[in-house]
This record gives sequence, C-alpha cells and structure tokens, in this order.
Amino acid sequence: MGQAVVTILIFLPRLPRVMRSERVGLQVLRSGFLLAATLLFFFGFSLVPLADGAAIAQVAPFFIMGLAVLVLGETVGWFRWCAATLGFIGAMVIIQPGAAAFTWGSLLLLGGATMFAAFSISTRVLGRSDPVSTTFLYTGMVGAVAMSLIVPFYWEVPNAVDIPWIVVIGLFGAAGQGMLILALKFAAPQVIAPLMYFQLIWAGSIGYAVFGDVPGTNALIGAAIIVAAGLIVQWRERYVARSKVSENG
Repeated sequence: MGQAVVTILIFLPRLPRVMRSERVGLQVLRSGFLLAATLLFFFGFSLVPLADGAAIAQVAPFFIMGLAVLVLGETVGWFRWCAATLGFIGAMVIIQPGAAAFTWGSLLLLGGATMFAAFSISTRVLGRSDPVSTTFLYTGMVGAVAMSLIVPFYWEVPNAVDIPWIVVIGLFGAAGQGMLILALKFAAPQVIAPLMYFQLIWAGSIGYAVFGDVPGTNALIGAAIIVAAGLIVQWRERYVARSKVSENG
C-alpha cells in the first residue's frame, strides 16, 4: 500500500496517460506474481532466520534462467547453466532436503522464488511494449487493490512507531521496483539474475545486526557456494564483453 501511494503521487499529474498499457492483462498478471512472491516471502521469513531464508530464496536466478529459455527464447550458454546449478546446489546445502531444516518456511521461500522468477520474466516481456512508468505504476496499484479486499478482516490502526516504517518500506519498495524494471528493460534476465546472489551479504548483515541471527555452518557453506556462482557468472560476462571489444577494436 505504501508503494502504491508513493507511485500515484509521482505520476499524479499525468496518471491517465501513464495508465495506458498495450498489455493490461499481462500487467495485472505480473503484479499478481509479485504479490504472491511478497506474501510467500513474508510468511517464509517469519519461520526461517533471515540469513538462511535469503540464501534459500537465491534459487530464483536458476528459475529465471530456465524461464528465459522457455518463455523468451533467450540463449543461456553452458557456462551460465553450470554457475546457476552451482548456486542451486548451494541452496540445497542450506535447505538440507529431508533434514529437520527443511521446514514449511523453506517451502514457502521456494514458492516465493518461483513467483519472483515469473515476475522477472513478465517484466522483461512488458519492457518490449510498455513504458517503464506504466509498468512501475501497475506494480503498486494492482497489489494495493488486491490487498485492500482483505483489509476489512485484518485491519489494525498503525501506531506512531509503525507509521515511519511503513513510509520507509514504501519508499524502498518503489525505488527497488523502479530500478529492477529499468534493469530488465535494458538487459536480459539471465544476465541480471546472478546479481541477486549479493542479497545474501545484506540479509546476513542485517539479520545479525537487527535480529541477532547467527547463520549455521551449513548456511555459511551454502551461501559461499551461491555467492561464488554469482561471481563466476559476472567474471564470465566481463570476459566475453572485453573479448568482443578487442575483436571489434
């Protein structure tokens, strides 16, 4: 809701024009994917320590690469697939399928990662037809309308302490969505996806500083594997880019 308010205020002078979309159905579906991902992540993180949960959520790049091939017809080379598989293995080290650590929270986070992958791919598709401002506007509005339907059943008046945090969440959410939409407009999903691995550094730091969460051994090993996979892909992209420059230069 906070993000929707921020978005509407930004585009208020030209709201009718910005709302025009060539693919309204896909805009709504995309926003639905984000809402589902947000809810699954919200409940998943309530059951799993922040650092561990963030590591589990890093299977999203693997899903994004797969969908980029199936839906967009993008080319994903063997190097990227190997790195993505390495990242997936790292997540499995943390989750430990079949062990006590494999909880409902883990399943919810995996579901959230799947929804986020679908959201990322649909964002890329919409980048071919709709302006960034239109996609940005629908992102906040659809979620706000959908959640407003259940507000009467769960509404609690926010207190003076909560209100500033709600505003901060809205501002950060709007800024993050805007930057992600722009990134997916100018770059393929499989190129951007590995950068998500760096969320682990922030999540682990914040989880320790704010909540006192100390990652276990498996979480640290798995996170190291996941970050290594992301760094490998970024090194490869730079190497290929430099090779092309050398050939053309």
